[in-house]
Amino acid sequence: MHPMQTIAVRAARAAGQTIMRAYTELDRIEVSNKGINDYVTNVDKEAEAAITYQIRKSYPDHTIVGEEGGQNKGENKDYMWIIDPLDGTTNFVRGIPHFAVSIAVQYKGKTEVAVVYDPVRDELFTAVRGKGAKLNDFRLRVSKATDLNETVIGTGFPFKAKQHSETYMKLFAATFSQCGDLRRAGSAALDLAYVAAGRMDAFFEIGLKPWDIAAGDLLVREAGGTVTDLIGDHNYMTSGNIIAGTPKATVALLKSFRPLLSDALKR
Repeated sequence: MHPMQTIAVRAARAAGQTIMRAYTELDRIEVSNKGINDYVTNVDKEAEAAITYQIRKSYPDHTIVGEEGGQNKGENKDYMWIIDPLDGTTNFVRGIPHFAVSIAVQYKGKTEVAVVYDPVRDELFTAVRGKGAKLNDFRLRVSKATDLNETVIGTGFPFKAKQHSETYMKLFAATFSQCGDLRRAGSAALDLAYVAAGRMDAFFEIGLKPWDIAAGDLLVREAGGTVTDLIGDHNYMTSGNIIAGTPKATVALLKSFRPLLSDALKR
């Protein structure tokens, strides 16, 4: 196993233990709002602290970027850990058992290691650049779907980017009219992991953050999928606008979306 993958897995499992201990006592969780439908809990912060502790033990000089802690700069800026300690906080707070820990490691801007851990199901999705993707010890491949009318497609509503709501609803309607079915589960990291595992055929969303995307992006690509932004470029880590899926499903979605995009989403 890649040395940094070993630490990422250890960190993800440590965070998962913190999360699941709290999940049995939801009435004791401290919840505050960062924005509309955007929650942070003491558990997010404790899980992020557990991840940071594991990373710092082995790599004290690496940079860490976390959803709750911001950027924790180290002396070695070539290595960056991008972490979401609890992706799907709204689900967690409501007792919906669908959330995950997401950890990615970049070297000079390229993602080398990815871990998405679902502590409820004890499912560990991992990838190393050039070495493929796995679920626990089983190799992952994206589905073989070739036609949109056969597909199940994941998405997420842009509640943090409501200025794009009108355009998003056009994309949603166009997709719904062509695909087999749509899913909105509430964790982009798990949605991308599910695409890598062939459970869903594609995924799209607007306005995500790097910690939502970084690990799932590598999982999909190492499982044979394609990841782009809404116009077919590779600017999704910056824009937060993403399409990921089987190569043919991704191309079909890009073609369907192109005439519907607002000028703001064409950049």
